[in-house]
Amino acid sequence: MLRTVAALALACTAAACARLAAVDSNALWKIVDVRCVPSQQATGTPGQCTIVNLDKRYAILKDIVGRSQHLLIPTDRVNGIESPFILAPNAPDYWDDAWTSRLYVEKSVKRTLPDNQLGLEINSQFRRSQNQLHIHIDCMQGKISDALARHAKDAPSEWHWDTLDGQRYRIMRVTSLTQADNPFRIVARDNPNSQAMAMQTVLVTGAGPSAEQDGWLIVNSGLDIDNGSGTAEGLLDHACRVADGG
Repeated sequence: MLRTVAALALACTAAACARLAAVDSNALWKIVDVRCVPSQQATGTPGQCTIVNLDKRYAILKDIVGRSQHLLIPTDRVNGIESPFILAPNAPDYWDDAWTSRLYVEKSVKRTLPDNQLGLEINSQFRRSQNQLHIHIDCMQGKISDALARHAKDAPSEWHWDTLDGQRYRIMRVTSLTQADNPFRIVARDNPNSQAMAMQTVLVTGAGPSAEQDGWLIVNSGLDIDNGSGTAEGLLDHACRVADGG
């Protein structure tokens, strides 16, 4: 079971409150909308969050699961990957903002990591616990980074199928995370409605040690394909063993 809901415990001191969070699919939204944004507006400090960017309309929250995992959460009400809002012409560049926010992962482990050891991930509607869009930001599993290295020199904008951790994914190398290369837009080209997008999971990681030079890999699977997956969160490592050389 996905455990990002546990982040609500940051806003509670009583054990009963933490137990209530476990059944509250709006927990993340309440943290951002009730605590973080009002605090930023009133005092210039982000409250329970790590940061709140009012101009770009997102907050970063440290998840209590894992040593380094952070979440990017919109300050707008956005249910998840199936929301038409993420494809609107004026939609924020959540993936680009999440990638910039990888520095909070590095601060947590107190070291700089190569870009191909860092990852961003969003779950499908059917493999998530929260009904507010959130992008996981954390370290990659070392074995997955090693497996993805074979795609480091793929021609940009072409899908290639592969098996990762026993499940089927398609992988595309891109040279940016915005505009036409926005991962939501790329995945939506083959999933043109909310029902199709609801089944998708997306992971983004550096194609090499420097994403600025090497590009990024978009890793996509769905519940609508043979041996597909609605979550790529298992490709991340919330223990961040790569920071310890593991």
